[in-house]
Amino acid sequence: MPETHDVLDLALATFEANRRRLVQEAPGKFVLIYPDRIAGVFDAEDDALAQGYERFGNVPFLVKEITETDVPIHMMSVLFGMES
Repeated sequence: MPETHDVLDLALATFEANRRRLVQEAPGKFVLIYPDRIAGVFDAEDDALAQGYERFGNVPFLVKEITETDVPIHMMSVLFGMES
């Protein structure tokens, strides 16, 4: 079985290769990609995730919002500031 990062890199490359078409056809929706094919487009992220687990099981797959550009998400680790 391929490494998780390899599967996700392939899925991200598939998204980028199809981004323009997806933005034209379904902006703001969520795409399910596994491993290098578009497995569906959904109105809600939860629906895409549920379909991914139902169809593919507990394996790496990509659910991504269809947008023209990616919006960075900034998160702070719960471990920030803790001493080791």
